[in-house]
Order: sequence, then C-alpha cells, then structure tokens
Amino acid sequence: MFSSERLKGIDVFVCVADSGSFRAAAERLNLTASAISKAIARLEGRLQVRLFERTTRRLALTDAGTAFYRTCTGVLAELEEAELALQVENTEPRGRVRIDLPAAFGRLLALPVILRCAQAHALLWPHISFSDRFIDPVEEGVDIMVRVGGPQVWSAALEHRYLGSERHVFCAAPAYLSLHGTPTTDRELEQHQCVAYGLADGTVSPWRFAGSRAGEVERRVMPAQYIVGDGEGQVMAVLAGCGIAQLPTWLIKQPLADGSLVELLPHLASEGLPIHLAWPKNRQHLPKVRVLLDALTQGLTGGIQTP
Repeated sequence: MFSSERLKGIDVFVCVADSGSFRAAAERLNLTASAISKAIARLEGRLQVRLFERTTRRLALTDAGTAFYRTCTGVLAELEEAELALQVENTEPRGRVRIDLPAAFGRLLALPVILRCAQAHALLWPHISFSDRFIDPVEEGVDIMVRVGGPQVWSAALEHRYLGSERHVFCAAPAYLSLHGTPTTDRELEQHQCVAYGLADGTVSPWRFAGSRAGEVERRVMPAQYIVGDGEGQVMAVLAGCGIAQLPTWLIKQPLADGSLVELLPHLASEGLPIHLAWPKNRQHLPKVRVLLDALTQGLTGGIQTP
C-alpha cells in the first residue's frame, strides 16, 4: 500500500536542488533555513542515502541525489499535469520548464526567443541547459529540447517538429585570402589550411559538398590544420585568419554581412543538418510547455537559413 510519507520532503528537496542552497530555498518556500535543513535530513534518513554534498562554499547533488532529483521532478511534473488538466485550457503559463539546447545554436538563436517569452510571462521559470549530445528528455526530465540533427527514428514517447535545415557555406577572412589566394574548386580547397569541427574522441566531422544533381551531397573529411570542438570557436579561428571553414549561415550571419568573412565556392554550398524541436508527449498540453513550443517555432523557423 502506498504511504503518503513517501511524498514528504520531495518539494523541499527539488527546491533546494534548483536553488543551490538552503537559504535560497527557504526564501522561495517562505520557511526558515533551519526548517529546510531538517526536512532534507529527515528525507535522507528515511531514504538512508546522502542526497547532497555540503561544504562551506557549495551544495551539490550526490550521484544518488541526481538520480532521485530526476525521479522527483518527473513525479511533480505528472502531478502538475493532472492538476492543469482539471483547469481551464487557457491557463496562464506558469512554473519551471526544463529546456535543453545545442551550445552555439542555443546561445545565438534559441536563448533570445526563450528569454523574450519568459519576460512576457512572469510566472514562467525556464531552466536552460546546453549540450550537443542527443539526450533522452523523458529520462532526464527535460520538457523541451532543440536539436541540430537527430535520430533517424524518433522515440514513440516523443513528439517532434521540423524547423528547417541549415545552409552550409565555405568562408574565410579577407586577410587569409590575401596571403594564400582564393580557391575556385574543391581540389584547390584541399591545398588550403582548413578549420574543421571535431569531437573529444578524435572524430572529425566531414564537410558537405553540393553534387552536380539537385539535392545530391558528397561528404568528405578534409585535411585540417585546426580542429575545434565548438562552432563559435571555429568562427574565432577563421576570423583570426587561420584558414577556411565550412559553417552554417546562422552562425556567421553578421561576419558575412560586415565583410569580416567572405563566402567562397558558393556553387558547392549545401543544405546541412535538420533542426528539430522535441518534447515528451505527456507534456505537450501543459500551458508552460505549449507557449514555449509556439514561441520557438515562430522565432526559429525562417531564421535558420540566411542568405
């Protein structure tokens, strides 16, 4: 038989984890720091596991605490969904929303949209994280994620929405071209210094070349003098005159506009990776999720490819 004792302290625990300290959680819950500390101690005693590592400078979740946090946020989300289902459909968006974004794309394009939406809805509290790996939002307690690329087959537990595809172009700084010349073919490009994207495991992403037929794309790993594991880092290297890179137009819109970067080989530019919104099916009717999905769809569609 289920005991209500199991629910005691969960809201306090989640608030402490979100706030990062007993004092901040106490202010949010209108309790004393002592009451918060005792509630966490009782919860740890009941579970017989330590949920937080405490030092004089910081409070951090243990491994067990992280796993319990994911479970608790899922439980609280389900309760919130059940309550909202009983209310009027057009309820004011409110509450914490977990959003996971790809690093460069998220900071430059998605984050401004989310911040504007949150400012328009004072009761909406975004919790935003950045990661380029493909996560399972259900397992990690994420309400919405934006992804550049994605799986061939989406999980049955997820809904997803296609926003558009990147356009990849070749570019370099005028200073580099004045020293090394401007390539006019892909074979000449191979003789230049290249700035490629690479992962920590040594994997280097291939460049994409438009084929002779419409929609045809050839992928080729280039001999790269510079390998950088971050899109904005690649831009910095190219602006510094380190070489030529293939980058999405959304990432270099301003440098192309002001002339600090020059597009090369436009006939070889190609469509890049698709960009999607994805979210757990059981979260999509929550007003706080729905309003952000609508804002991201409107704010990102059309802004992915730029001339």
